[in-house]
Amino acid sequence: MPRTIMELEEQTSVGEVLVRYLVRAQLRSALLMTGLLGVGLFGLPLLFYVLPSLGDMVIAGIRLPWLVLGVLPYPFMALLGFWYSRAAARHERDFLHMIER
Repeated sequence: MPRTIMELEEQTSVGEVLVRYLVRAQLRSALLMTGLLGVGLFGLPLLFYVLPSLGDMVIAGIRLPWLVLGVLPYPFMALLGFWYSRAAARHERDFLHMIER
């Protein structure tokens, strides 16, 4: 373990590989989350454009597009944020486990 920490502090090639692994894992999670967010948020208006009959539906006195576009994105974004923070913590934990070995 002290050797790995020393390699990280001295920025040797082994340390660079370990840090690059962490950065790539974090980037992969961020891109996946961004893609899911984009599909989710841009998919809803597209759904109403493709199926205009959904726009005429009324639930509890509120038209479905207002309900879905005004309410649904927030829990979706909260879940994505929760997922991303857990994934980031898992990547950092994996990184620390690699260093400790």
